[in-house]
Amino acid sequence: MLIRRERPSDAESIEAIHRDAFLASTPEGHEPVEPGLVAALRADPAWIPQLSLVAEESTGTVIGHVCVTRAQISGAAALALGPIGVRPDRQGTGAGGALMHAVLGAADALGESVVVLLGHLDYYPRFGFVPATDLGITPDVEAWATPHFQARPLSSYDPATTGTFRYPAPFYELD
Repeated sequence: MLIRRERPSDAESIEAIHRDAFLASTPEGHEPVEPGLVAALRADPAWIPQLSLVAEESTGTVIGHVCVTRAQISGAAALALGPIGVRPDRQGTGAGGALMHAVLGAADALGESVVVLLGHLDYYPRFGFVPATDLGITPDVEAWATPHFQARPLSSYDPATTGTFRYPAPFYELD
């Protein structure tokens, strides 16, 4: 498996990956929001092309995707992770973990300081995520103030970076 930057030709595969990966957790009769979120993020100034990665099998088939976008903590630079998705028939193969390690390593290499997400408590701590409140980071939406709101400090992290986290605009436009 190869982890590489997203290419324009990957857009259709990425949309299908997120639709299929999140369909089971979406209310019946509705489409998952993740494919539209990725498209909206791509068109937003918060998009960081170097941090939109795909997992590609040796056959050339794209089976997973993750993106990280520009966010802020009380005006200081931060990153928002998500969505991350793997084709249902390839889940459990290590593709998601490989994408996580690659995107965190790439963000660290770019000198970024902290990555924030809303995510599963049984999954993200294995990648160094901790409750964001432990780092003095709070969400700007009260409903997100749960243990699922997590942060991962990187090498350039400054513990003085505390305050209110703000996602890129497309996260607030989800239906």
